Amino acid sequence: MSRSTLKFLAIFLGVLIVVVYLADLDGLPRSLRNQVDQERNALAAASKQLHDSQDQVLASLRSESDLFRVVPASQQWPEQLSKLLGDVQLASHDMDELSALVKRDRRADRAQIETLLSQERNLRTSAVNDATAIQKDAAHWVDVKNHLPDEARQMEQSYAAIHAIDLAPVTGVVQKAETDWPDKARNLEKRLGELRDTIAQADQAWQSSEQARQLAAANDFAHLDLPAFVAADTTLKNAAESLPQQNKKLASHANQLYYAWDKILVDMDVRSGDHYTQKIRTVETRFPDASAKNGDTTSKENWVEVPQATYEADKNDLGMAIEHKPAGMYESEADHVPQPAGFAYVAPPDQGRNQYGYWDHRDGRDFWVFYGQYALMRDLLWNNQYQPIEPYEWTGYRTYYSRGQTYYGGDPRVQSAPRYGTQGSTTQSRYSTSTYASRGGFKNSQYASKSGSYGSSKYATPSGGTSTPRQFGSGSNSNSPRSTPSARPSAPRSPSRSSSPPRRFGKH
Repeated sequence: MSRSTLKFLAIFLGVLIVVVYLADLDGLPRSLRNQVDQERNALAAASKQLHDSQDQVLASLRSESDLFRVVPASQQWPEQLSKLLGDVQLASHDMDELSALVKRDRRADRAQIETLLSQERNLRTSAVNDATAIQKDAAHWVDVKNHLPDEARQMEQSYAAIHAIDLAPVTGVVQKAETDWPDKARNLEKRLGELRDTIAQADQAWQSSEQARQLAAANDFAHLDLPAFVAADTTLKNAAESLPQQNKKLASHANQLYYAWDKILVDMDVRSGDHYTQKIRTVETRFPDASAKNGDTTSKENWVEVPQATYEADKNDLGMAIEHKPAGMYESEADHVPQPAGFAYVAPPDQGRNQYGYWDHRDGRDFWVFYGQYALMRDLLWNNQYQPIEPYEWTGYRTYYSRGQTYYGGDPRVQSAPRYGTQGSTTQSRYSTSTYASRGGFKNSQYASKSGSYGSSKYATPSGGTSTPRQFGSGSNSNSPRSTPSARPSAPRSPSRSSSPPRRFGKH
């Protein structure tokens, strides 16, 4: 074959490829055509289902005319079903238009097809759901009529189950919590009141239905006020089903007030297949009362896979508490703005102390000291390398916190590196053995840690990991009223601050 022939064939093949490519670009995506086909089949099934529902409901209305004469809602069912069939007809018109557009197969019609498809699908699903609800309602009334004695016995069982629930334990829990946490007293009392109201409504339904229950037990439909009977039956059933959950939920809400916990981001990694993972250490302390003078601390660590967006949002927060719930607050009130681990437990400098520790003054500097009973909590939060907090740090943290932003540290008196978060000078020391570090996460940081900071200090927290779960008192002198103060922070460095932007409320 000559060179000129080969050249011609190559040009021809290239033109053919371009033509095929452009032709495909001008057509509708296969996935969209498939959606239309699937919806056409679903619409045909829905139309048959609605006609069947209409036939069954109308048949019930004819055969049980005495029953449905006392059910006001049933008088509207024929008209409602006719309207729903009309909605299906509208959906069919949309489908006809969709079929014509798909047959034309023009990519320019894609937006119109997607709009029509959504409109048709909404009409179909709404009509099917409403017709199904009417059909179930009609069947329910027929079932009640046919099993009146059984329904009467069920009401007795529901009433017995309601009064088998003892509110004394949860009432005691709530009353203690109201005393310990006065700010939550109104909310807890409201929840307890709702629990009592449910029982009161059930009692009222039981008492008002006495005659109806007697008639139902005798299967005397002719003299029975069926709607009132069914309403009382429903009230009792709902109360019997919901009270155990309400009771348990209220106790749980009250108990949540006695826990403080922090979720510390201790490691992160992107694994094969773009699996974004975080290692979270949850440090939880259970307090026996609001004075919080003692408590049991436990911790656990787990790798969890997270969405890429979450991973990216937290990538500057290694070593930080990405969530914090203080004692005296519900789980739903936890902070979700990352903050330096442990800062939330420090008292304002002008207050001097709180249940967790106190401000000390030594060698011309002020710094925070945790009491001995909170040494374990401190070590878990600071990864066994606690470096005392100075007043300017606490002030900076609270300033950022009041604006819903994350504080990464650094001495405002001089230009210095951040101390906390992924770029923090202390973080690179505390988490030097992490997966993030082993994969070179810190190597490009201008603030990479250098040796000789706190490792040789006589005040440094002892090295070594902590096993989980752990209890308060492990490794600490329980007879000492205070923990031993650690050394003061070293002088801030001169490099410029990290470019990490402040974090704001609303991150998840």
